[in-house]
Amino acid sequence: MDIVGALGREPPDRESLPRWVAPLPKAVEDIAYRFVWVIVAINLLGTAFGFWYYRFQFSRHPVEMWAFIPDSPLATLFIALALASWAVGRSSDTLAALAFFGNIKLGLWTPYVLVVFYPAFLANSGPAMYAFLLVSHLAMVVQAFVLHRMTDFPVKAVAIAATWYTVDLLMDYFIPLVGDVTHTSIPYASSTPWFTTTVLQVAAAGAVTLTIVPLFFALGTRVATLRARS
Repeated sequence: MDIVGALGREPPDRESLPRWVAPLPKAVEDIAYRFVWVIVAINLLGTAFGFWYYRFQFSRHPVEMWAFIPDSPLATLFIALALASWAVGRSSDTLAALAFFGNIKLGLWTPYVLVVFYPAFLANSGPAMYAFLLVSHLAMVVQAFVLHRMTDFPVKAVAIAATWYTVDLLMDYFIPLVGDVTHTSIPYASSTPWFTTTVLQVAAAGAVTLTIVPLFFALGTRVATLRARS
């Protein structure tokens, strides 16, 4: 039995891109595509766990705002759908861009708040869950950097992803359409003093910054790809 044929496909061609937009070794990228259905399954399991993790937040917000609550699970769902669409020969640049933005943003924001607010997170979650959340979210960043093999990040797709994550940012911290802001629960009151500001502002500062970072990398990948092809 052809294991690669059952669990994935031969990877797409790799452009000659600079290391800063394609930091993973080619061999690692190849494994991800040859075993793409394993990666899809892992992300779907992560999505299911994430929705369970957010169950209490869902109960505190109106249904109209639910789409803005499960940030990390939605990011893993996006990458599962993006990779699955490639695996069946129906690649979607939009799904790939959404996955890229989400996995970089949430893959970095969650470790950021876990570290910055570690006393309460560690006390509430316990060492095992704390370590799992930290490592699994960093893995989201790693998997985002295989996506350049299946998309060159067209401007329209990047614009859609940037728009979604900007709207999500507004709902999470600034201007909820209904009810309260929808950011991931932090084990401190929002107004608790932290450094020179408050807990909410520290979390929001990270979210704003990490909404810009994937935009930079997506457009940088686009430019580098077009240069490589010229």
